[in-house]
This record gives sequence, C-alpha cells and structure tokens, in this order.
Amino acid sequence: MAKSQGGARARGHNSKLVAAGRRPEWTGDPRLGGGIVNPPLWRASTILYDNVADLDARGQDTHDKLYYGRRGTPTVWALADALTGMEDGAAGTLLFPSGVAAIAAALLALLSPGDHLLMVDSAYEPTRSFCDNFLRRMGIETSYYDPMIGADIAMLIQPNTKVIFTEAPGSLTFEVQDIPAIVAVAKGHGIVTILDNSWASPLLFPALVKGIDISMMSLSKYIGGHSDAMMGSLTINAALWPKLRQNTYLLGQAVSADDAALMLRGLRTLDVRLERQGRGALAIAKWLAARDDVGMVRHPALSECPGHEFFMRDFTGASGLFAFTLKNGGKAKRAGFIDALTLFGIGFSWGGFESLAVPADPPRSAVPWTGGDALVRLSIGLEDVEDLIADLSGAFAAMEG
Repeated sequence: MAKSQGGARARGHNSKLVAAGRRPEWTGDPRLGGGIVNPPLWRASTILYDNVADLDARGQDTHDKLYYGRRGTPTVWALADALTGMEDGAAGTLLFPSGVAAIAAALLALLSPGDHLLMVDSAYEPTRSFCDNFLRRMGIETSYYDPMIGADIAMLIQPNTKVIFTEAPGSLTFEVQDIPAIVAVAKGHGIVTILDNSWASPLLFPALVKGIDISMMSLSKYIGGHSDAMMGSLTINAALWPKLRQNTYLLGQAVSADDAALMLRGLRTLDVRLERQGRGALAIAKWLAARDDVGMVRHPALSECPGHEFFMRDFTGASGLFAFTLKNGGKAKRAGFIDALTLFGIGFSWGGFESLAVPADPPRSAVPWTGGDALVRLSIGLEDVEDLIADLSGAFAAMEG
C-alpha cells in the first residue's frame, strides 16, 4: 500500500478506492514480508483457539476479530471497511447476501409490531413486496408516498412513524427526491431515514453527508460491476451502528469471502466505470429524446425528468441506468422492440459491463403511473456508444416494419 503523504489535503475518490480496505494486517503475513496488493481470500467456518482463555477473550467483542466464520474474515472486513470509507460520517458497514436482504435487515431492526413506515412509491419492487407481505404479517403498517413530496412528507407522519425509506432516483421511473428536505422533517420528528443508493453510490451522492442515517446499496450492481456476484450493504451512522450490528448478528446474515473478493475487485474500478457508463447513457438518452417515436425519456440529467433540479443540486454525476417510453406503444410493440435488440441483453439487474434492456411496468400506490405500458429501462454498459445507438436504431426500424 502506498504510504500516506504529508499535508492535510483530502484524497480524491480514485485514490481512496485504490487504497480502501488494504490494511497491512489484512494483506499479508508480516512474518513473510507482507506486501500483497489484494487482501487474500480468507475462507473459514471454524476458527481454532490456543486455549479456553483465548476463546473467552475473543468472545467479548467478535467484530473484526476471527471468532466464527459467520462473523467474517479479513476478506469480508476489508470490503466492509472500504465501503465505510466511501461515506463520510459512517461508523461501519454490514454485508448481506443480496440488496433485498440488506433492506429487510434494516427494516426489521428498526420496526416493531404497531409501527408505521413511510415508503417511497417509486421503490424497487422487491422492497414493496417485503413491506406488503412480511411487514404486514408482523403488524407493521406501510404507507406509500409521492416521491416528489419533499417537505410535505410532514403531513403523512403519524405518532408511530419510525422510518422513512427513500430511493433517489427511483430505479424504474427515475424521479429524484428532495432528500435534504425529507431528512430535515425526519430529524425534527426523531425518525430514521434510509436511502437505497444503488443507482448513484456514494461517489455520486454522499448519503450520510446529506443527513441520511443508513445508506443501502445492492452491491450486485455497480460495486461488483461484472454480473457475477450478489451482495447488499448497509453503511450506518454512529447512533444506529450498535443496533444494526446486533440485529444482523441475530439474523445470522453472512457473506462468503469469495463474493467479498469479487466486490473488492469491482470497487477498485468503480469511478472509471461510472464515469464511462454515465457518459454513454446520457448521450443515448439525448439521442432518444430527439426521436419522434419516443414519448418521454426519464434520465435525471435531462430537464424534463421529475426532480431534475434536485439532481443538479445534490448529485455529482449520473450513472448508466435510465428509462424511456415508446410513443403510441403498448406491451406488444415494446416486446417487439426489445426482442429486435442484438447488443443489449434482456435481463434483470444492472450496473454490469454489459448493456441490458427490460420492459418496466411500475407498481404504484400513492401516485398513479401515467406513462402508459411502453416503458423500457436501459442499463448502459461499456460497449461503444455508436454501436448501442445503431442497435437501438435497428430495433426502432424493426418495430415499425
């Protein structure tokens, strides 16, 4: 690892991503000289102790100490440490087998029977499903709110409201919420805020700096970046860190060292991939917006996207995920368009190196979706933009043929 430099200048994102999680005690045995660039792959279930006294001593605080494989190994700790370092003001990061598992763990730690949750209406569909099924069975009420509500969310707060869940932008319809306004209301009522930050990551939206209490990410997306591993994370402020950590242990959540190593590898190139994919996505979004056969384009960097002003104020850039509608289209026309694509794959998730296209039918409770049934979501990968535009152009021609 590069030695620290003198002076008080804060390091940039790329320097942090290169060095993150590479503590000397995790990157090689000093008795052998150390110096390994990447934390080795520490796989473990059973940990052996020198004696009973050693076992008892380590059992007092098992976080970041070898105790039992479920509590992690240096490979897992290195990833958690790196993610914590990406969010100024974070006390720690917890890792989960998927993004949905991370969301579920956060809500279960913070909500009890009789409590009330305010959930953004544009939330990731599995988040809605968890609320409408699991939380409902527990006697926890969920109210969905307009993503554009801003400070008026105060009118929806009940005496038993404990959590406000946000997602900016929404991962299907891309409304950008006024996070600072919502956070201000929440803090005034002692309510915890959670943000699904998978679209932007802390590189494009520093959630805890903006006042969010818990920043959640589906690491399967941009952090992994290669569509070959699944994981979720919660990066947490100091006030909530002990509670979330204890509840995660009680739920038995754990991730494999192999997947953690893949996430660490993806993390090193996150900034350059986000910049490349974001630049390509914006070019394609502008190309689509100029076409007569396109209805609307939902990209936060375009002025017609709801919440564009909040995006320009709060975000440092855009990632590669956005959506558009086919003018005078329907599900059959949309299916024909997507089926005609050859360079875009058809598949769920996003944030990998490959481009994807999927039909999207936003579920809504608070505010009806008025964009029709011809919404297409695109995840722009690392292919040449000219080739992706040519593929889309061919699909438009095939759809009309």
